[in-house]
Amino acid sequence: MDATVKAPYDPRTFRALSWLDVTPAFAAGGDTPRDYLERCLETVRAREPVVKAFASLNEGAARAAADDSTKRWKAGKPLSPIDGMPIGIKDLLETKDHPTQFGCEAMTGNYPKRDNAAVRVLRQAGAVICGKTVTAELGGTHPGPTTNPFDPARTPGGSSSGSAAAVGALMLPAAIGTQVGGSIIRPAAYCGNFALKPSQGAINRGERMATSMSTHGPHAGSLADMWQVAIEIARRAGGDRGCRALAGPDTLPAGMKPARLAVLETAGWGVTDDASKAAFAEVLGQLAAKGVAQADRRADAAIDAFEAAILEAARIATDITAWENRWSQRNILDEHPGQISARALAGLLKAEAMTPGDYESLLDERVAAMARHAALASVADAAITLSCPGPAPHLVVDKPGAPPAPNATGNAVFNYPSSLVGAPVVTLPLIAVGGLPVGVQVMGQPGDDAKVTAIARWIWENVAPVTA
Repeated sequence: MDATVKAPYDPRTFRALSWLDVTPAFAAGGDTPRDYLERCLETVRAREPVVKAFASLNEGAARAAADDSTKRWKAGKPLSPIDGMPIGIKDLLETKDHPTQFGCEAMTGNYPKRDNAAVRVLRQAGAVICGKTVTAELGGTHPGPTTNPFDPARTPGGSSSGSAAAVGALMLPAAIGTQVGGSIIRPAAYCGNFALKPSQGAINRGERMATSMSTHGPHAGSLADMWQVAIEIARRAGGDRGCRALAGPDTLPAGMKPARLAVLETAGWGVTDDASKAAFAEVLGQLAAKGVAQADRRADAAIDAFEAAILEAARIATDITAWENRWSQRNILDEHPGQISARALAGLLKAEAMTPGDYESLLDERVAAMARHAALASVADAAITLSCPGPAPHLVVDKPGAPPAPNATGNAVFNYPSSLVGAPVVTLPLIAVGGLPVGVQVMGQPGDDAKVTAIARWIWENVAPVTA
């Protein structure tokens, strides 16, 4: 594929990179982790000049790690099923062999020379850390240089832009993203990835525990790879302090047919294009034809109550996070005047106008939404909705002297609800609209990561992808 040419996306034919279906060849001697890595690096060289997924690469260290993995596979002693897997790490997480610069001018040259908990245990599992993937500035909404792998004129989403684009561009089979509002699920949906946003606290965040709604989660080219990366981290690093780790089987959970799904509109329905709505309706029609019952807010009072509770999810989640980030961001700005974006500065100033009472009121709203979400457990096995309000929008260029453009990395309106209530979500690349990916997400109850993954697997295996 010519890296400069727009490539129409069709979920019926697109084949992402995978890992677990290749590892039998490692054991049999027909392929090696080093050869797999070289194929990934070849794609990086071809596509990176346009996609711009990486903040840093360390090919030498990656090759050395892949060589060590090759020896282990040849000896029949891989450290784990992901031993040798090339993986990218979002540039918010510390890495001992790469700088951690947060996509922020003020943090240029920051080199902590230590590993985030998830990164450390990925290495213990034998994964090959290839590089740091681009993040929106400070994990917020000011975009980095990354472009959408299916149309370079469009955003890959944010803030896990580089992680999503690297997987979508076939550079890597998996990459780690993070989410506070919509930063795993939205870019995954825009870039044709599978992705898991785990239950809040289910994967140890290490030093990334400053905010109460942030999570780590994998982007991947397959459900099996997605789950394997997540479970290998959780098995070794556990969950956050005071939290139970993501739990489930050692490999991808068996598919589970849901008896009943709650169909959510969220505040996103009013800003979703007609083609995406029609494609989603076709997905729901296929589920109904397979015997999956469905209910929406007009049919069930509990669903209606939850929809009402999450109507302002974007505001609640954004303001909670702004308050929690204000102290660290003010320190960055004090130390590096003028070296954060106007977009980030506006968020900081808004947070600094808040009071502790304002924050506590937001927490009350979050608790109320959590209670309404918990009530859904008695009426549906999981909830289903779109992962984004249509295909990725065009890249935004702020005009000098004008206020920053809204939604510069796309609209996270469909993602804030699950972040607000701490629920696990899996997004599936089930839809294409105008030759671009649109995701469908399945949301479960906190702690039900394996169950929601099993339901997502059943849907993936029983619903034909839809193009519009």
